[in-house]
Amino acid sequence: MQSHLNAALGRRMQADSQLSLPDFEVLVQLTDTPEGRVRVFELARALDWEKSRLSHHLRRMQKRGLVAREECPDDARGAFIVLTREGREAIEQAAPHHVDTVRELVFDVLTRDQVDALRAISEQILRVVRPEDCPQDRR
Repeated sequence: MQSHLNAALGRRMQADSQLSLPDFEVLVQLTDTPEGRVRVFELARALDWEKSRLSHHLRRMQKRGLVAREECPDDARGAFIVLTREGREAIEQAAPHHVDTVRELVFDVLTRDQVDALRAISEQILRVVRPEDCPQDRR
């Protein structure tokens, strides 16, 4: 189910906005920061991606003008990934379509009880695979 859902979401994202789901994930992380910029290592951690995957993907996004790379003034070895104007426009256009697609493919076909069960199941699995993301009182 997960792979089929991701494939359907990816096809819709590409058709609606010319963004891939990984593009969208990167742009979401950048728009969730106040300045639209984040250190590369923080982005890798937030996305749970390997460094090489992130580097290759960011290079492709840079070529398309969605993100830019800035050297870190405090750390010569580090860099920031910065959301560009084009990147912000792309996610602002893509996000409403993506929300509608998720609603159509997932939430519109489930009952309220099924959504509650899905939430509980997802939270339980996340407690095992990402315990650092779960508050202590919810374990």
